[in-house]
Amino acid sequence: MTEPRLRPLRATDAARVLEAFAEADMARQGDVTDLPGAERYIEGLSKAHRAFAFVDEADQLLGVVALLVDDANRSGWFFYWTHPEGRGRGWTGRAAATVASLALTDWGLERLELGYRANNPASGGVARAAGFVQEGLERGKFLIDGERVDVVTCARLLSDPEPDTLLLHFA
Repeated sequence: MTEPRLRPLRATDAARVLEAFAEADMARQGDVTDLPGAERYIEGLSKAHRAFAFVDEADQLLGVVALLVDDANRSGWFFYWTHPEGRGRGWTGRAAATVASLALTDWGLERLELGYRANNPASGGVARAAGFVQEGLERGKFLIDGERVDVVTCARLLSDPEPDTLLLHFA
């Protein structure tokens, strides 16, 4: 497979979004249980966020990187997820690094924030690949299946060095 590229998230991605949400660990990312729900999810992300898909050579969604912008504070809440077919190749980190770099240069933001479950080391790897620095730990933040789960909080500032991660191209 050739390397993926970034493009805006589209309504035509709904079937792949639905496939991704069939994974049990995606339940916390949104309420997507059918195709109309996937379409609503995409519409909601597109209205309130800057949402991007990273896609393969056939334009099939491999994952999403999105940013909820707070213009007043020149900051944004950053998040990402990966379709099962896109996992384990470092592509989410590259997509996240690309969007973060754009947000801090072309879009005029000065601070990006994210949080990931401490029991999800892959998400931590994505955050580090995108240049985010750990700022804290929110102990017992989430209650998942009756267990308290810590959340690692991270940020990337305009003044932080660019990560060494190879960026993706836009379609």
